[in-house]
Amino acid sequence: MKNFILNNGVVIPAVGFGTYKAAEGGTHDVLRAALRAGYRHFDTAAFYGNETEIGAACRESGIPREELFLTTKVWKTELGYEKTMRSFEASQRQLGMDYVDLFLIHWPKAEPGDTEWFPAVSRSWEAMEELYRAGRVRAIGVSNFLPHHLLPLLNVAEIPPAVNQIEFHPGYMQKTVVDFCRSREILPMAWSPIGRARMLEEPAILAIAASHGKTPAQICIRFALDCGVLPLPKSSEETRMRQNLDVFDFCLTEEELSVLMTLPQLGWSGEHPDRARVPAE
Repeated sequence: MKNFILNNGVVIPAVGFGTYKAAEGGTHDVLRAALRAGYRHFDTAAFYGNETEIGAACRESGIPREELFLTTKVWKTELGYEKTMRSFEASQRQLGMDYVDLFLIHWPKAEPGDTEWFPAVSRSWEAMEELYRAGRVRAIGVSNFLPHHLLPLLNVAEIPPAVNQIEFHPGYMQKTVVDFCRSREILPMAWSPIGRARMLEEPAILAIAASHGKTPAQICIRFALDCGVLPLPKSSEETRMRQNLDVFDFCLTEEELSVLMTLPQLGWSGEHPDRARVPAE
């Protein structure tokens, strides 16, 4: 399975390329390499500051627009109808594309302790539904939403979210969030499918990788896929980029999945939508 199908029928490549810090220094060499490696699904955000470089790399590649899948996001300080519309206009202009494939709310709250967060999210969603109906985006969704953020949105949304992008990897599965999303036909995406560097040295992951002749990163990516989660790995090296796409010729066994699902908490970024960020491991 090299694609997922969203709840509105849109087809999305099953492995995307995470672009945070992928265009530092104003260059799009890393993005060119990702396109050469075979990526056609790119995840960016207004906050990343690299939409111009992504758009340029995609246009220069000569790859037909319909073969590309581009995601961007409105930042948490830009929630509300007017701000979200302005954010989208800026993102679309910088990408230089006639449409965006997926548009997300990046975080549910501007500040972790905000108890009046939902009206701004609700108004943002109205703007996103309008963009969707106008054909300017092919799908809309959220990022870093927990079930108690999604429930009030689902109560008012005319168009349900297609996606919820969360931190997900062995050692930090957020099973409650994943199960909730899957029960509502919302596709979970993993913005950190490999976790932090420590995950690549975890003995359990190393042992499973050796048994399959794969890298630890490939095991983490395959784990996401086997859990019904779309992974968005990041890399700046083309060989690793290609390896991270080479995950469709094997599956993890029931025993291996159990080992990975029951690891203690490892590799957490320290990010949580309701709490101040804690120092990462």
